[in-house]
Amino acid sequence: MQTSEAEDLSQLSLVFFDLETNGLSQRCEMVQLAAVSGVRCLNLYTVPRCPMEPGAARVTGFRVRRQKLYLHRRPVLTKTLREVLVSFITFLQALGRPLLVGHNIRRFDCRPLARALDETGLRASFESSISGCVDTLPLAREVLKECGLRSFKQEHLVREILGMDYKAHDALEDVRALQRLYHVLHPSPEVVSRHLFSLSVTQETTPEVATAHKGAGLLPGQRLLWQHVKQPVEDRVVAQDTP
Repeated sequence: MQTSEAEDLSQLSLVFFDLETNGLSQRCEMVQLAAVSGVRCLNLYTVPRCPMEPGAARVTGFRVRRQKLYLHRRPVLTKTLREVLVSFITFLQALGRPLLVGHNIRRFDCRPLARALDETGLRASFESSISGCVDTLPLAREVLKECGLRSFKQEHLVREILGMDYKAHDALEDVRALQRLYHVLHPSPEVVSRHLFSLSVTQETTPEVATAHKGAGLLPGQRLLWQHVKQPVEDRVVAQDTP
């Protein structure tokens, strides 16, 4: 990408998004979709057609009983898959074709998203609502390549760089944390352009195994990276758009 084109990326809004799914297989289905852009927030749930895999249920706390979704044993208000996707597209359109940003989305989240869009006939509408996708997993590896990290799992990056823990495996908490992390990493437009891809690319690459999605562990006693990343984090108040 040319320098002028890379600089144009800095003018686009950013939407950080994440999915929780009913498993980690290639055919998994979304259960929760969350997105945040500054103070704008979207958080929606849907009942998957296939059962929750035991491992996914343990990690996320989601259960499905008699076609109703429960989170940590509490009933959750849900929408149909189409309603969730239409709400997401509306959210994106209000921000003027933003960049869609997420952690490890190229090999994981974008796959069930693309399948759902195809099944509901909303693929074209979705793709016309964004300027592209950016995966913060390889982006973080490039920005932090001199920091000696052994794991680039989002939880570990947030702990090492921001010095905080958060409720991981809840899509809304994941995107809130990722937005803060991204602003601290502060990648240049040139770096962002190197990790820009289209939704169609996710269906052309070999899926990554579940263990890679989870990330490798950090070395014991590894110190925080405050000295490597100096830009202060600006606390943001995020207003939740409940389903």
